[in-house]
Parts: sequence; C-alpha cells; structure tokens
Amino acid sequence: MTRHPGHPATVTHGSPCEAIARFLPAMFHCAPAGERTRVRTPYLYPDGGIIDLFVRRNNGGGGVVSDLGEATAWLRMQAASVRRSPRQSLLVEDAARTAGVELFKGALMSRFDSEESLAVAVQQVGMAAIRVSDVWFTYRTRAVESINDEVGDLLLEQRFEYTRGEKVAGRSGRAWTVDFDIAAPQRSSLVMVASTGNRSAAQRVSEHITATWHDLNFMTIGPNGKHAVTLVDDTADIWSEEHLNLMGSLSTLARWSDVDGFVRVLTAA
Repeated sequence: MTRHPGHPATVTHGSPCEAIARFLPAMFHCAPAGERTRVRTPYLYPDGGIIDLFVRRNNGGGGVVSDLGEATAWLRMQAASVRRSPRQSLLVEDAARTAGVELFKGALMSRFDSEESLAVAVQQVGMAAIRVSDVWFTYRTRAVESINDEVGDLLLEQRFEYTRGEKVAGRSGRAWTVDFDIAAPQRSSLVMVASTGNRSAAQRVSEHITATWHDLNFMTIGPNGKHAVTLVDDTADIWSEEHLNLMGSLSTLARWSDVDGFVRVLTAA
C-alpha cells in the first residue's frame, strides 16, 4: 500500500500479518490459525502468560480483532473459590470501555476497516486484556491487606525507610506493583508479600511473584542492584515446597513467622 502525506488510509485486502508487520513493532508475532490469524503480543497476564489475540477478516476487507474470551476466562480461573462481586464485574466492563473495545459474551473485540485500524485494534484489545486481568489484584488485595499493614508497622518500628505499593516498569514494559521498596544502609530491597487464605490460589500467587521477579531482574544486577525478597505469610499451612522453590528461584525467601530472620535479610550486605 502506497501512502502519501495527508491522504486517508485506504481499505486493503492484504493478509493481517502483512498489516501487523508494517504497522506494529517486531514483538508482535503473527501466524495463521484456521479461519483466523493469531497474533502473539508482547503483553502478559499477571502470572507471566502471553496474551494472544485473533483476527478474522470479512470479505469486504475489514474484520474483527478478539481475544476469544481468554482474558475473562483467565480471570475466572484465578477465582475458583471466590465469586466475582458486582464491583469486580463493573471493573471488567470499565476495562473494556476505557480501552475502547466491546465486551460481548466475555470476549473483548474491536472492529477494523483498514491496515492501520487493524494495528490500532490489536493494541486496544491487548491493553483491554491487561486491564481485565488486573482485576485479579482486587482478589489478591483482600488477602494481603492485613499482613502488609503489619509489615509496614514492623518496618517503622525497625526504622527502615520504605515505599509501599510502588509501580515499577519491567523489561517487557509492563508495570508491576512491588509491595515494599525498602532502603537500608547496606543494600536496598524490593519485597513481594506472598499471602493468600486459599490453598488453590497459592500456585497462581507464586507464579505471579516469580513472573514479577523475572521481569524486574535487571534491577537486582550489579553493585547497586536491589535485593529481591519474597516474604511468605506462613501463618497458615498454604504453601507447598514446589511453591517455595518457585518463588525462591529468583529471590531470597523470608518467613513472616521468623520476623528476626526477615530483618536480617533486609540488613544483609
């Protein structure tokens, strides 16, 4: 397609992959998938899973970009024992509306009529999927609110300077919420709190924390790198060795039942 400055985009009949290669960065990968075209985006779910979108062209050259309901299905899986509240349902609807896409029978979708609007639709649906998956944090927040308050009290008592709930951009460009960014004379630390009252959610929490450390590992490298610490709320018998090994693969584990040990981790060089 030849473009001239000031001329409107024209509807073309090239493949979706051609349009995506032309108008989107190389991080977007495209491949046929039956009657649709699958677009593997650089966007991630909170547990590190990749967000895939699907393009279906109409005979007239336009078409629809959809996630085929994968974002809402992912969210539903994260709350197997927690019924979505009316407020959380509204958050899902608001996520779609804010991103400028439709929510139809659980699927996020956006229509396009040109190569350029296809690229825009892919980005809009991808961002909507991120916003929908982030509703999961309203589930997790209820579980960690109490212990995070207690951790904050401990840090004040021990005279640590800290920032709570800071958003940090990872290598992927995604913003991750770090529970505590703690300054200490020897070495600063980033702390994620692993807490849930639901045994079935422990795997998802541990995967999310591991994905966070993986995307933020550039902040832990070098002489000025920060210490990655996962504080495990072990006041209930929730965590398996598999969960602990997963979270400990990219961070130092500390246990809330051993407050002195946690403080030693924060003050270690």
